[in-house]
Amino acid sequence: MIRTIVAILLCSVALFAFTDSDLDGVDDSRDKCPNTPITDLVDANGCSVKSLITDERYDIIFGLSYSEINYQLNEKTDTYTTSFQADYYRGDFSLQFSTSYYTSSDTAGYESNGMNDTTVAGYYRWKPTDSLSLNTGVGVIFPTYSSDYGNNNTDYSLSANLSYTVGENNIFAGYIYTLIGDDDIDDGTTVVRYQNTNAYNVGVGHYFGSRLYGSISYYRSESIFEGVEDIENLTLYAFYSIDRHWFTTVSYAKGLSDSTSDNYLSLRVGYAF
Repeated sequence: MIRTIVAILLCSVALFAFTDSDLDGVDDSRDKCPNTPITDLVDANGCSVKSLITDERYDIIFGLSYSEINYQLNEKTDTYTTSFQADYYRGDFSLQFSTSYYTSSDTAGYESNGMNDTTVAGYYRWKPTDSLSLNTGVGVIFPTYSSDYGNNNTDYSLSANLSYTVGENNIFAGYIYTLIGDDDIDDGTTVVRYQNTNAYNVGVGHYFGSRLYGSISYYRSESIFEGVEDIENLTLYAFYSIDRHWFTTVSYAKGLSDSTSDNYLSLRVGYAF
C-alpha cells in the first residue's frame, strides 16, 4: 500500500514538474524556440519544422481593354472589353476563374456584343531554387461565346511558365497548348477549319523598388483557323501595388502581324485579401 502511494506521488511530481507554455510538447527548460504556433510541428528543441496550416489568399480583378484591328481588305474594327477575374491561392497551388464581355463595331456600321469564353484553370508552382520558379497549369475554356453557327465547344489548355530572377531583374518564358473543340464550318458558302494551337512568349522584367514592376515581352501563337497567319505582338506591362490590398496593372501591345490587333490597351484594378 505504501509503495502504491509513493508511486502516485512521484507521478504527480513528474506531471507538475513538466511545464510547456506554448503546448508544443517540449518542456520550457529545453525549448529553444518559445511561443511557436500551436499549429506547427516542432523538433526536439521546440523549433518549427512545418506548419500544418497553409497560407490562403484571394484576389478579384476588374479590367477594361480596347483593341483596334485593320484586317486586310476589311473594315477597321474597334472592340471594348470588360473583364472579371478571381483567384484563389493555397501555398503553391492556385485556381483561377476569368470571363469577359465585349462590344465591337466597324467602320461599315456592323456592331456585335456578348460574352467571350469563360476559363477555369488550376496552377501549381515549383520552386527548385529561390531564383527559379516554374508554374504549370491546366485549363478548361467553356463555350460562353455565342457563335452564329452554333459550333462553339469546350476547349482545353496546358501551360508552363518559367521565371528566373536575379536581384532586381528577371527573365521569363511561357508555353501554352490549346486543344480546340469547335466544330468546322462547311455550309456550301462558308468554309472554316479549326486547329489546335501552340503559343509561346519570352520577355525581361525589372523591379523598380517594392511596389512597381515593368516588363517587355514578345508573344507568338498559331491562329485557331487553318491557313491564317500567326498572331504576333510586342507587349509592355506594368504592375503597381497601391497598398497591402489594392493593385493595378497596365499593358499595351503592338501587333506585328496582319492577324493581330494593331493596338491593344488594358487597365485592370485588383483587390487582394
